[in-house]
Amino acid sequence: MTTHDGHDTHHDHHHSGKRVEDFRLITGTGKFAADWHAPGQLYGHFVRSDHAHAEIISVNTARALAHPGVKHVFTGEDAVREGYIRGQNALAAFPGRNGMKPRVLDRPALAHRKVRFVGEAVVLVVAESAGAAADAAELVEIEYRELPALTDGEEALAPGAPQLDEAVPGNLVFESETGDEQAVAAAIKGAAHVTRLKVVSTRVSPSPMEPRAALVQYDAATGVYRFNVPMQGVTTIRKALSTYSKVPEDKLILEVRDVGGGFGQRSPAYPEYLALMIAAKTSGRPVKWVATRVEAFLADNHGRATVIDGQLAMDRDGKFLAMRFDWISEFGAYLAPGPQGHIRNTATCMTGVYRIPALYAAYRVPLTNTTPVGAYRGAGRPDVAYAVERIVSQAAVELGIDGAELRRRNFISNDAYPYKTPTGSVYENADFPGLLQQALKFADWQGFASRRAQSAAAGKLRGIGIAVVIEPTGAGNFTDEIELTLEANGTITVYTVAKTQGHGHETTMAMIVSDALGISMEHVKVVQCEPGTKLEGNGTGGSRTMVGAGSVCFLAAQKLIEEGKSLAALELKVEPSQVQYAKGEFRSNESPRVIKLADLAKTKTLTLKADGKFGSTFPNGCHITEVEIDRETGAPEIVSYCAVDDCGVVINHAIVEGQLHGGVVQGAGQVFGEHIIYDHKSGQPLTASFMDYYMPRASLLRELRGEEHPTTSKVSPLGVKGMGESGCTASIPSLVDAVIDALRPLGVQKLDMPLTPSKLWRAIQEVR
Repeated sequence: MTTHDGHDTHHDHHHSGKRVEDFRLITGTGKFAADWHAPGQLYGHFVRSDHAHAEIISVNTARALAHPGVKHVFTGEDAVREGYIRGQNALAAFPGRNGMKPRVLDRPALAHRKVRFVGEAVVLVVAESAGAAADAAELVEIEYRELPALTDGEEALAPGAPQLDEAVPGNLVFESETGDEQAVAAAIKGAAHVTRLKVVSTRVSPSPMEPRAALVQYDAATGVYRFNVPMQGVTTIRKALSTYSKVPEDKLILEVRDVGGGFGQRSPAYPEYLALMIAAKTSGRPVKWVATRVEAFLADNHGRATVIDGQLAMDRDGKFLAMRFDWISEFGAYLAPGPQGHIRNTATCMTGVYRIPALYAAYRVPLTNTTPVGAYRGAGRPDVAYAVERIVSQAAVELGIDGAELRRRNFISNDAYPYKTPTGSVYENADFPGLLQQALKFADWQGFASRRAQSAAAGKLRGIGIAVVIEPTGAGNFTDEIELTLEANGTITVYTVAKTQGHGHETTMAMIVSDALGISMEHVKVVQCEPGTKLEGNGTGGSRTMVGAGSVCFLAAQKLIEEGKSLAALELKVEPSQVQYAKGEFRSNESPRVIKLADLAKTKTLTLKADGKFGSTFPNGCHITEVEIDRETGAPEIVSYCAVDDCGVVINHAIVEGQLHGGVVQGAGQVFGEHIIYDHKSGQPLTASFMDYYMPRASLLRELRGEEHPTTSKVSPLGVKGMGESGCTASIPSLVDAVIDALRPLGVQKLDMPLTPSKLWRAIQEVR
């Protein structure tokens, strides 16, 4: 990828373009959570609830305990006795509407007295082999008394809905708001035109390639628990495990090598990990558990699951005056860590890329008998972009103005930065007019009519979609810390607690340090989440690693140069100010000697730490897509995908391109098929395997064309803005827009995801 003016945005002297980690991953020599073993390990198997909502009358484990090879069987009684009852309160920091506090239900590590969703862990069987544990699990007898179940958030909040818990009146877990309700109401009342649109961002399963697994070991002498689990960074999960278990953080050691995808789903302290802690401590032996794919569908946090009802008020010229959104954000049966992004991130970017003087959003979180929802690639950013961009496209149709033109009229102008939005966030810088102009040319927006005519001649409906989106990245909860060591052989080791799940951090961070020091990348080694590390920092998520940990790598390299000048000055017998550094060498005009970087560590390894906490950066992009729909079958096909993105300074173009491709396909998966569905009456999930749950295939997106339109971040010392989520955030609104545009000439105005062939075929038949 090159920038719009053809210049490379990063001076890449020392790098071949290959990713350091690829050889290991491609040759199958990676080490994932299920690959860890410990001498004498036992195997765990969970018995899960087959009821969406029920009282547990009795649990009989006698037959299971008697099964050959079985060592222990644990129930909710054990979890309660151990005090493993409540994890983090994801919403504690949020101000509720009228001072409301979140109504948090206890979630014991194993269900106690009640089950609240199908798949909730009720019993843990521990045996000498995985097979024995699984067989014995079949012998556990649980008697339930069924209770009314609700799996739809809107229905749960409707008057007269069954009350799911006395601690949650009206099934309302939490209510929050942002913006100025009065100002928005007044603007809507006086507006020349108001567009109204309700959209659903469907519940999906993140489905990372690697299923969840855990190996837990307990050392009775020290009281230390050692974990091998897939994770996105050590600090977040360690704090979460400590909160849940009351075990001090320094007694929790986490070890990880490779992680097969994360998407936000790897950060929480899942109840299963706590149950395995009980098992390891009680048995005095390591206990290992590997999830099946069905377990992953049932018990790993889901994503999205929001309903957004919007209004956009405009004057006669289509100038935006005010916007209101009413959100129902489903968080499922319990408040899992992570879903707070659905409120925080959507409020941060509610204005989108537009100057809208008055904004207001109200959020309601219902209690339902469904799998908890957590952060999932973008965590609310794709949802708000979807709502904003769809309502803007609908407004353009109602006003008879070209969609690109209506956007251009309302963009935040380039002279307005730093721009404070009506909901209190500050956009650092961007160039929306330039971004749009480049994208329209790149996608040949003007030539669409002739392409539509060609498709019609072939019996196909063709539509074009556009989305101009912005999202907050960076700004984690923790200060990012990096440790850097220099050894006598010239090796520089960089220690970080952010964890790649396929992003290529071993390459990117090494590039940052080698570039800053002007040395070859071969001398730089990146170590992530070293077991027992005392470093703190944000996990990898929210596209924040390069903004945070990456920037601190750069600061650490600068610090090494400064300290090196002082040390070299002593050797050269000059002042530090008289020392120059370049390409791994310290020199002074006052001395003929040259001190190599490695010489500084001749007597002992040189170690230094750097840290930094940065605010939000705001990557943005314009994606223009074209979709063809077969009139006879309703089958959709993406026939053009053009993306122009501003992710600030690019460290590695191949990695940026990979992130873009992955994000776009993940968004397209949600648009065209991914959907977790529950049986309305029983609350049983109907999509708990890949036989029933749609997964995007390579053929879904045959080609993606991308260009860069960078503006340099002022927040990050590297000028980077983050790239991990933009593909997901922009693809959803632009692809839905393209499908609706294809069907609109027939009279179809609105359809909700997933836009499956059968749904499109039905829509075509109904208007016929």
